Amino acid sequence: MLFTHILALWILPCIFALVVASGLTRRRVYPLPLPPGPRSLPFLGNALQLDTKRPWLTYTAWGKTYGKIIHSRLLGIDLIIINSETIARELLDKRSANYSTRPVIRTNEFWTGFNTALLPYGETLRQHRKIFHQVLRAEVSVSYHEMYSRHANELVINLLDATSDLLQQHTHIYTASLIVAVTYGHLAHGHEDSFLTRAHELLEIAKYIVSPERAAMFTAFPFLEKLPFWCFGGAFALMGRSRELCQQLLNEPFDEVKAQMANGTASHSLVADFLSQAHDDAEEDTMKSVALMGYVAGIETTASILQTFLLAMVLYPDVQAQARAEIDQAVRHDKMPCLDDRALLPYLDAILREVLRWYPVGPLGVPHATLNDDVYDGHLIPKGAIVMVNQWALSRDEDVFPDASRFDPSRHLTVDGKLKDPFVNHFAFGHGRRICPGRWFAENSLWTAAAAILAVLRIDHAKDSNGDRIEVKPEFSTGMVIHPEPFHCSIESRNTAREGHLRAMMNSK
Repeated sequence: MLFTHILALWILPCIFALVVASGLTRRRVYPLPLPPGPRSLPFLGNALQLDTKRPWLTYTAWGKTYGKIIHSRLLGIDLIIINSETIARELLDKRSANYSTRPVIRTNEFWTGFNTALLPYGETLRQHRKIFHQVLRAEVSVSYHEMYSRHANELVINLLDATSDLLQQHTHIYTASLIVAVTYGHLAHGHEDSFLTRAHELLEIAKYIVSPERAAMFTAFPFLEKLPFWCFGGAFALMGRSRELCQQLLNEPFDEVKAQMANGTASHSLVADFLSQAHDDAEEDTMKSVALMGYVAGIETTASILQTFLLAMVLYPDVQAQARAEIDQAVRHDKMPCLDDRALLPYLDAILREVLRWYPVGPLGVPHATLNDDVYDGHLIPKGAIVMVNQWALSRDEDVFPDASRFDPSRHLTVDGKLKDPFVNHFAFGHGRRICPGRWFAENSLWTAAAAILAVLRIDHAKDSNGDRIEVKPEFSTGMVIHPEPFHCSIESRNTAREGHLRAMMNSK
């Protein structure tokens, strides 16, 4: 990676002496001990000890040595890593006033204006969350059940007609087209749709710029921004394009809905519902941000979760069979399951809870920051520290999830088969005042897709040209959001009545 090579060859040696001297003189003397953690080097801290591709694995290993809450230092930045859901809820939920802001990271600035997840705690965030609650609270999210079903049915047919190498593409199309339909009433036309194409470009730029190593470097060394663009693989050069895309995506689809409202052709959507109510210009600007944020936050995460669901169904056929049996018992064989049937299908909810646990889509979540000093269990959590909930460690806590590497939905059910905890309370949706405001939409879209897939399809191992089964291993990408690497599988119809019903519906459109 060009950035890493330049850092190793000349940037770090050139600045080491200067920053060590100044950093040591400014180091704060703490009145209490910090949480335990690995011994760090001057200035570099623990940077050389991290698995830079999968830091959550390093933090989980450290947790076994130092405990459920640990302190680390990275290039002069205090990191507090929480490896326990109990501690996460104690601090981020019960003491949320102190843990609800975000760290200021230079590489995030190109999209913090609209990105609710990255906003510091304050009035702008409160306005964002007010609008989110208005347009995406539980009862409003359920009102879009027909859109969920229509897009889920299309996904089923697309998966049935697809080859294994197109699974990821179809899950992305499902999540993207559903989100823009619910948000703007926009009917996307596959991956070539102009809105989806530009939004995908924005996401790719974001993933390139907002990488952990760049975030740490530019936070520790702001002067690096003055270096030529080529030093960083063009990261800052891409910011101009990202700002252009943001403005296009914030305004164009929103203004299109306004025009449709004026001439009476607007479809049912979150933006149309908002515009039909009393509001001022400031709220309208906030709604633009909320609308685009819903897309940006939802497409990558929801698609990844669906891909993990499909992977689990290949690897655990007994789970798949039990879920299909539950659907067939609760829903007529010529009828598709819908959200009205959800109370009758607790095992399906348990499967989705287990998907989120088995391979957390965001292994380190979104970092919090402390507004003031805090004390937990006799240890100081200093003001300005970056606080991360290691969702990977939470998912692998053997005290809570015995045999944690195994996919087992029954761990989320009581002895009489009822769901132990609502889906939206899952740690994957975050904590405290920064809990995901779109979680109701996310769970409805995931549930509807999974129900439709299991109602019609059988997912199995693929076979090679010799008729031998192709083995599948759960291998995942790296990054802030992870997803399964492409895998082979066989998808076939297991209910011709439901399949025929879906094809008839699609042909009649």
